[in-house]
Amino acid sequence: VQLVESGGGLVQPGGSLRLSCAASGFTFSRYAMTWYRAAPGKERELAARITSGGAGTVYADSVQGRFTISRDDAKNTVYLQMNSLKPEDTAVYYCYAFDGSRNGYWGQGTQVTVSS
Repeated sequence: VQLVESGGGLVQPGGSLRLSCAASGFTFSRYAMTWYRAAPGKERELAARITSGGAGTVYADSVQGRFTISRDDAKNTVYLQMNSLKPEDTAVYYCYAFDGSRNGYWGQGTQVTVSS
């Protein structure tokens, strides 16, 4: 099983980034996918979640209206489009897959830094 995040980097406030998480080794379409983030000195928190099938999404209040989560089951990939980025969005972003029962998998994380 692998979850490989990419797309992180350094961006100025107000800018945009698109994160990707490529999955392999499990039936991706059956799993809800979540982007978590961990800012320095803070606990990991949910940023956005999408259900298996993509019909439902959940966002943290702090990113609602700025971030969009989506998935492409044909490519076994989940995305996080991040617009109007703020310095407080600086964090390591992790991809998490969960089947709703007992199987969950984490990616290694990708750093997002928002700074002028």
